[in-house]
Amino acid sequence: MLNPIQNYTYDFFNEFFKEVKDVFKDEYIHLGMDEVYPGCWKSNPDIKDFMERNGMTKISEVEQYYVDRTLANVKSMGYKYMIWQDPIDNGVKAAEDTIVQVWKDKYLDSKLDYWYNYIKDIAAKNYSMVLSAPWYLNYISYGQSWKKYYEADPRGFTGTEEQKDLVIGGEACMWGEYVDGTNIIPRLWPSASAVGERLWSREDVTDVESAKFRLDEQRCRMLRRGIPTQPILNGYCGDYEWEMYEEKPSSAHTVYANLTVSVFVSLVCLIYTGIF
Repeated sequence: MLNPIQNYTYDFFNEFFKEVKDVFKDEYIHLGMDEVYPGCWKSNPDIKDFMERNGMTKISEVEQYYVDRTLANVKSMGYKYMIWQDPIDNGVKAAEDTIVQVWKDKYLDSKLDYWYNYIKDIAAKNYSMVLSAPWYLNYISYGQSWKKYYEADPRGFTGTEEQKDLVIGGEACMWGEYVDGTNIIPRLWPSASAVGERLWSREDVTDVESAKFRLDEQRCRMLRRGIPTQPILNGYCGDYEWEMYEEKPSSAHTVYANLTVSVFVSLVCLIYTGIF
């Protein structure tokens, strides 16, 4: 947790962001600001004293102080900026040119609301937005989970056309709690392909049944290029060394392998049902 009342917090960030800007020539910088734990600030006697001296009665006013100083600092460096939605949800007013990234959704945490209710409220405050809530690819499920990513409509919330136009893009996210170098590529693909087609297509391109064949074909292309991509369908891309064998097996070998797998599965089922 950062201490938002100390000048050295902002002094450090000024030096840090200057170095970032020298190395990376991006126009935008993402400043985070999500998931602040207010209990930490409330328990700090220095912050309590700071609030009293400045006539603050709510912890969100401390967050407002931090947001104001941080946005002003990066703007003075020539940056444009993005933040997560949390300060806006807490009643903080960010600069008018702030892009707000919407991440909260009941699918990610049952204690949260649905993303389309959050985005509706943020749009009403006239912020430009990037949506990521429906596209957390690190959340896995059995079956064709790519469909829920494809069916998410970034304009699918209650609001005027002008408010819906404030959604300027979307971002698929991959967080690392249970992801590392061993599984990141198959976890990303082809789910990210579904998000890509959804965001980069015309608004009326929404049919899952036709999309699945395009995405399956894309999966086969990626496999041919050596990218270990998970299946879209219960299908088959052809004889490749990654499928099972380095060389195409003989028909007798194939029958033997299939028989071995069938016997193994049958034994597992019998054990599970208590026969063995």
